[in-house]
Amino acid sequence: MRTVISIPDEVFKEAERHARHANKTRSGLYSEAIAEYLARHAPDAVTEAMNKVCAGIGEDADPFVRAAGRRTLKRASW
Repeated sequence: MRTVISIPDEVFKEAERHARHANKTRSGLYSEAIAEYLARHAPDAVTEAMNKVCAGIGEDADPFVRAAGRRTLKRASW
């Protein structure tokens, strides 16, 4: 798919330098950058990653740490 975007000159120049240094095409660099941005900002992906980490912790966590974590999560705005 082809698309046209406008970006600030400095961002473009830095992207060009990085693409040359990384031996990538401009399209490849922009495609990777957008894919990474979407992965980092997709709520389901973030939740899935956090669930994997939590599953690895197990139930052997210190009771105080578990209670503190629950209190913190209850106060967080989702």
